Amino acid sequence: MSKTVFAIAAHPDDIEFMMSGTMFLLKEAGCKLHYMNIANGDCGTAIHDREEIAAIRRLEAMNAAEYMGATFHESITSDLEIFYNKEAMARITAVIREVNPDIVLVQYPNDYMEDHNNAARLAVSATFNRGMRNAPVSPYVKPVEKEVTVYHALPYGLYDPMRNLIKPEMYVDVTSVIENKKTMLGMHTSQKEWLDVSQGMDSYIIEMERQAELCGSLSGSYKYAEGWIRRLHLGFCQPDSNPLADILARKVKI
Repeated sequence: MSKTVFAIAAHPDDIEFMMSGTMFLLKEAGCKLHYMNIANGDCGTAIHDREEIAAIRRLEAMNAAEYMGATFHESITSDLEIFYNKEAMARITAVIREVNPDIVLVQYPNDYMEDHNNAARLAVSATFNRGMRNAPVSPYVKPVEKEVTVYHALPYGLYDPMRNLIKPEMYVDVTSVIENKKTMLGMHTSQKEWLDVSQGMDSYIIEMERQAELCGSLSGSYKYAEGWIRRLHLGFCQPDSNPLADILARKVKI
């Protein structure tokens, strides 16, 4: 039976960096993919005004989602304005109910930037609210009852803000799709220039590959890997539910 997978992250390119390899493998396994950036990326530039860069990054994200074969969902706010509040919760809950996923992929809850942390919190809470009839929802979408398993990706750079290396409970071997991952990230051409300026990165794609290689080395088994931590089952699924491992069995090390 085909599973529906929903990746929700803060900004255009966040999914590509830390989640896309796993998503390509899930697509190969017959899963239906959905892709959403909560913020529109309108601060990711040293050149354009907010409207210009938001339009550029929206198109880049749409092209990336199409390349992956994922359904694209529109952003709901600007960069640096992802706040854990009623309005954002209501809007993301509506999308969760519309998609009705079996698997939700979100960012690590203690990453280097507050937008990432709040995106993870919102995505998790909206998923929890999927069946609560009195939860605020905008626009209204009726509650859904299906079980869902939530997974957190590793933080960007694999370290938390206190400089602790975060090791996942599950490694996914993305070696066979690393070129797909590079191609998809490369579609965000506006960000290579921005990250060169803002974070001193010599190469946007090389940095992604370096992180995937580090995760692979931590696994002790794979050349390139992505890491995942399964969220507590309460409010979501059965205690032993682990569809990511079930679907990608031969590509997973726990």
